[in-house]
Amino acid sequence: MISIKNLSKNYNKKRVLNSINLDFEKGKAYGIVGENGAGKTTLFRCISGLETYKGLITSAFDKLKDHLGFLQTEPFFFSKITGKEYIQLLANARNISIPKIEDRNLFNLPLNQYASTYSTGMKKKLALTAILLQENDLFILDEPFNGVDIQSNLMITEIIKKLKGLGKTVIISSHIFSTLADTCDEIYLMKEGRMIKKVEQHDFNKLETEMKAFTIGDRIDKLDLK
Repeated sequence: MISIKNLSKNYNKKRVLNSINLDFEKGKAYGIVGENGAGKTTLFRCISGLETYKGLITSAFDKLKDHLGFLQTEPFFFSKITGKEYIQLLANARNISIPKIEDRNLFNLPLNQYASTYSTGMKKKLALTAILLQENDLFILDEPFNGVDIQSNLMITEIIKKLKGLGKTVIISSHIFSTLADTCDEIYLMKEGRMIKKVEQHDFNKLETEMKAFTIGDRIDKLDLK
């Protein structure tokens, strides 16, 4: 469905993405993991058409951005737009009519309240609801579980499974490994702008052990906690 070939990105002289090659299929979920600054968000922004880049991104669609829903880590909202108006705005962008938005308010959000007054978790749930109702074919979810309550995390996990069943493609970044293990078919480990490892579902536990050893090592001992 989506093919990425030799994708590279520089900010001035700093190389942020270095020759990324990936293929994403319909009906599958893919996890992207890595330390802060590894390049995950930049990769997502390139796929979403929000950044210029070198390389090639191709898909089954004439305009990928018209079939893509991007949940950003910190969604942006205009200061004087209600939750309901925000959902309607994104629906209008896809020429989709939603007669009774209130009936599809999965997270019980205060839709008549200004979205800018929402908490961090509420903003994320509003943005997710809006891109889901756009009926997109590809979803990119950048830290969808971060800042969201436990009940909503469970709901988001089930939503991802439902999207896979509908033949959608889902790409997720998360620092909560268990959520990726519950939803993803493949996980890619990213470091310093490169994809250094691809792991399929049967090896997820092994990857988690390796990541703990790599990330933690003996660093905690250096604190000399008493």
